This record gives sequence, structure tokens and C-alpha cells, in this order.
Amino acid sequence: MTTMTQTSARFREFKMPDVGEGLTEAEILKWFVQPGDTVTDGQVVCEVETAKAAVELPIPFDGVVHELRFGEGATVDVGQVIITVDVAPGSEDEAPAPAPVQEPVEAPAPVVSGDEPKGRTPVLVGYGVAESSTKRRPRKGASAAPEAAAVAAAVQAELNGHGSAAPVIDAPPAGRPLAKPPVRKLAKDLGIDLATVVPTGKDGIITREDVHAAAAPAAAEAVAPSAPAPSASSEPVVTEAPAVATASARETRIPVKGVRKAIAQAMVGSAFTAPHVTEFVTVDVTRTMKLVAELKEDKEMAGVRVNPLLIIAKALLVAIKRNPEVNAAWDEANQEIVQKHYVNLGIAAATPRGLIVPNIKDAHDKTLPQLAAALGELVATARDGKTSPAAMAGGTVTITNVGVFGVDTGTPILNPGESAILAVGAIKLQPWVHKGKVKPRQVTTLALSFDHRLVDGELGSKVLADVAAILEQPKRLITWA
Repeated sequence: MTTMTQTSARFREFKMPDVGEGLTEAEILKWFVQPGDTVTDGQVVCEVETAKAAVELPIPFDGVVHELRFGEGATVDVGQVIITVDVAPGSEDEAPAPAPVQEPVEAPAPVVSGDEPKGRTPVLVGYGVAESSTKRRPRKGASAAPEAAAVAAAVQAELNGHGSAAPVIDAPPAGRPLAKPPVRKLAKDLGIDLATVVPTGKDGIITREDVHAAAAPAAAEAVAPSAPAPSASSEPVVTEAPAVATASARETRIPVKGVRKAIAQAMVGSAFTAPHVTEFVTVDVTRTMKLVAELKEDKEMAGVRVNPLLIIAKALLVAIKRNPEVNAAWDEANQEIVQKHYVNLGIAAATPRGLIVPNIKDAHDKTLPQLAAALGELVATARDGKTSPAAMAGGTVTITNVGVFGVDTGTPILNPGESAILAVGAIKLQPWVHKGKVKPRQVTTLALSFDHRLVDGELGSKVLADVAAILEQPKRLITWA
């Protein structure tokens, strides 16, 4: 979705869009342009990380970059202006003054007066929010030295890097400091008393930058007492520290955001919503490993990567075909079990930004070479950090290969909305009874977790047993398919 506004005939604003599935915020990873650069319609101007993936944002018009509202590392709400562009450079229209970044208020109650227009406030999507009838109670001491507080706020803005600003006479009233819950948590983590922080946000709201600015002097004194004060910046660009270390360097606090935040929310939601059952089986995969070696020499598989995961994926697809009831989802709202007649096979992938689970669409319809090609493309895209939100949506079952880390097995947590996840352990040479004799064989352990609301123990056991049987005798890929 493209989001933009027009401040005048000359200057246009581009807002952070919702890049998919109702996301509310994104972190700016990298700017590809700077003020003064010429941009064209469709040119990628920045890369952002949502809760699901890294996405490149194209600008929807031509012009010259006038202002970047946020710096790299800043987390921006959907609908906030991130860049302004001069679409008519050289004209006589006056350039708009750089606007300081403002953070949303923690559930503010608007002050209603007779001079304010009635109606609804415009929002990003929909008609707007209804006018609130709540009135804010006046705080005690609201009129105490407003000029002094305004000057202090202006000075704090300089230290925060917001640039020069005229003192605002409407100072926030005294009393409990106003701040969003994440800002309060940040202050608590840094040991900062919000009552000592001078707010620079709209209506006296304390922002993350205010807290960081308040924490900076203490950290500077502990590390370098003689260090000079930072100079004020004239650019209204906001940056966020990726991690905050204590003065003793015994702890490092890393903000939870992006992919890590999404993983945490998904895993907690899954673990405490779907009743998990995990079953295990140890299987001799010597014949599967021989098949992998033969396929690598097959000309039909030329140009694609052949590995044990390919055969395991195909084995799971055959097991699902033999037990289709396992491929389902639980619809809590409608109290229904939704059986899927397609398989979007998820592959858990570890990336520099964290764990993601893209899926191969309609994997059940793919031949072995097609499945191999899809697996290779999926893994390469994930490692490059280019997996799109659409590629991670709509999964039905998942495979996680913990064996690449030398781990025997695990108890995997379901991907939200899915019915089962198969964990594959390391393939090791072990003593095994084969044809009545103890011989060294290649052995692995499989673990299948499933949602016990819709998958009974019998059904889950059949699926796991079928996968194991295929890996022990790969010819079943033909006879059972």
C-alpha cells in the first residue's frame, strides 16, 4: 500500500505504509537516499524491517529529497511521514520548515472546547475515530512558571538532536509525567526517573529520545567524565540505540522489536493456546542417504540442491496425503476445524534477524525437482533477508531442521495457525540391528508436535510412523504416492 500526502503544490510527503497483514510499525534499517538526491517514481528509497521481514519501499513520485524525518534504527508507526520530496525544484514556493518527530500519546483524552471543530479525526484507514466526550481534569500547579518549562524543553530538544526550536509557552502541567508504556519501560530499564526528564513531545509527552538524552549524561560521566557535551543537530532525524549497556558492562539490554518481537508474540500465543503433544521416533535412514547420493548424480536434478531435507519434505507430504485430517486449522471464533486441501509447507530458517518460517505454496503438487528448486530459492531468499510477508503467510505444516546444529531432536512449538511441526535431528553413524546383526547405520530422531485439539494421538502417531517408514524405505515414495 502506498501512503502519501501533499503539503503544497511543491512538497509532498511519503508516509510509512502498511506493507501487509495489518502491521502497525516498522524499523528503518537503511536509507538509500539523502537530502538533495534526485528520486524517480518507483525508486527504492529505504529498507524497513517489519515484524515479519525486511521490505524495500519505493517512492511513488519524482523529485528531490527535501527531508528525512527518521534515521536508521528508528521504529516508525504506520502512517507517520518518513520523507518529504520537492516535486517542483526551483519554483518559488517556500519550503516547509523541518517538523520535529512526535510520538503517539499514551491514550490521551482530548480537551474539548467550544472553539474546536466538531466531527471525526482523520486516521490512516477508515472514516475516523468518533469524537471523545471525555474531558481532562485540570492538574494542580498547571500555571507554575510555564515560560521556564518551555525554555527547558527547548534546551532538551537541542540535546536530543531535534534541532533548534522556539520555546513553547504551553508547557506540560506538573504532576505524573506523561509517556507511552514502552517509554516508561525504557526509563525503568535505564534507571531514569521520568519526573526528572524534560519532555519535548506534543502536549508534554516524554519520548524515547528524551529518556535516552537523560540517560546519556550519566553514561558519559561513567565512561569519560571529561567528554564535551554533544553538539545540537539541525536535522530532525531520530536514531535509536540498538542496545543499552550498563556502566559496569555486566549487562546489555537490547530493545525487543522487529522479527524478535514477532517471534516472542507468536511463540507465547501458540504455547498457551494450542495444547501441544510431541512424539518421537528414531529411524535408520541409511537407504535415504544412499538415495540422496544417487540423486545428486541424476541429470534430472541438475542445477538444484539435493540433500536429506528434500527427501524428508517429500516424505512428510506423502504422509499428509495418507492422513489428510492432520492438515487442518482450529477456528476459535467460529468453533470449526478447517481442513486444508492443499499443503503450504513451512521451512524454519535461521537468519541474522532471527527465526522466520517461509513456506512453499502448494508443495503437495510439486515434483521432486520442483520441490528441490523451491527449497533452494526459499533458503537463499531467507539468508539474504529478502523474504516477503506474503511468503510467510498461509502455512499449514512446518519442518524445522535442528540437526544442522548437531542436536539430536527437540520439542518444537507450533507455528500459529498450523496443526503440526516436524523436527529433524542430526543424522549420525550409530550401531543398529540390521538383518539380525549389529552394524553401523546412519540414524536420526524425528519429533512431531501437533495441536491436540484437532489431532488425536492415533492420527499424530500414524503421520510420524509414515514419515519414518518412508525414510527407512524410500521406495515407499513411489508405492505410497
